[in-house]
Amino acid sequence: MTQTKAGSTSVTTTSGQSADGDSGVLVSEHGRTSIADTVVSKIAGIAAREISGVHDLGGGAARAAGAIRERIPGSRTNLGQGVAVEVGERQAAVDLDIVAEYGTSIPDLATAIRRNVKASVERMTGLEVTEVNITVHDVHLEDESSDADQDAGRRVE
Repeated sequence: MTQTKAGSTSVTTTSGQSADGDSGVLVSEHGRTSIADTVVSKIAGIAAREISGVHDLGGGAARAAGAIRERIPGSRTNLGQGVAVEVGERQAAVDLDIVAEYGTSIPDLATAIRRNVKASVERMTGLEVTEVNITVHDVHLEDESSDADQDAGRRVE
């Protein structure tokens, strides 16, 4: 039986075994569980934000769009912002775009993010995380946000 869902194709036999004969956590004799890319993306985004030293996720354009979206009444934060995932039947790969806090050791930060994202995704989905790639787009200085707030205040007065 071939099933196509959200742009991905998977081949599963009628017994619930995957085509290569392996039985994963998400495939059993009682059925098959598919996990959408957006689910893995949200889990990874939340797990990355939990790490001290991560100021924000996303590149410049994504953060700008997110800031506009958050100002719209009734809108919710995009927890998958700055996260790209590739999800297979048994494995997932995660790419993260982050902004680090100034003064944070980036290698230590990357190690902590990888550990937390891998543990969270594997625990919640049963998928094996094969890699977590991190791109640091910027370093956040505490003065940057306060200057921007002051500038915004001056323009309104």
